Amino acid sequence: MGMKNRLDKIGIFGGTFDPIHTGHLLVAQEAASTLGLEEIWFVPTGEPWLKEGTNVSPARTRLAMLDLAIGKNSRFKACSIEIDRPGPSYTVETLQQLNQAGYQGKPSFIVGMDSLETLHRWHQPARLFDLCDLVVIARPAYLGINPESIEKIKPGASKDITFLNGLRIGISGTEIRRRVFDHKPITYWVPDEVERYIYENNLYGE
Repeated sequence: MGMKNRLDKIGIFGGTFDPIHTGHLLVAQEAASTLGLEEIWFVPTGEPWLKEGTNVSPARTRLAMLDLAIGKNSRFKACSIEIDRPGPSYTVETLQQLNQAGYQGKPSFIVGMDSLETLHRWHQPARLFDLCDLVVIARPAYLGINPESIEKIKPGASKDITFLNGLRIGISGTEIRRRVFDHKPITYWVPDEVERYIYENNLYGE
């Protein structure tokens, strides 16, 4: 993957990516441009423990779609660190693993508003603020989050969060999966290569 020794100019974009869609790519591009990041590393969750009880496509399937989606963008990289590590995928462990591998500095960790609202349920959430700069993508209906909920995790942490408010993209993996199941088109919702992969492999169908 050609990881660099410093993480200061790296954005880490975590998620299930089931499937990766146009919204993800636009968010990554906006984050890179706004924050002056040299690379965005997409990190698909191996075992998404916060989504236990839901049907999530196999990790290698999600990684394959990710590779197809970002193949033409030299700034975007697919990182299989959570897929390669056994057990539940904890963001704190991923960031610690990068530090232990010799990478210096704090990366920008990019999440959606839904992730921020459940941050208190994450594994060792206070440690996140020591290991990364948290960047939150505001969703279309975003009206602001109560800073007290973040302060309970770590005092002063709410001031360390960067919000990207320029994008209003109402696309979700849930809606794409539902459309495929209902035999509705997903053209332009996902990159062409991803759309072909979904249908060729009969993903999200009956």
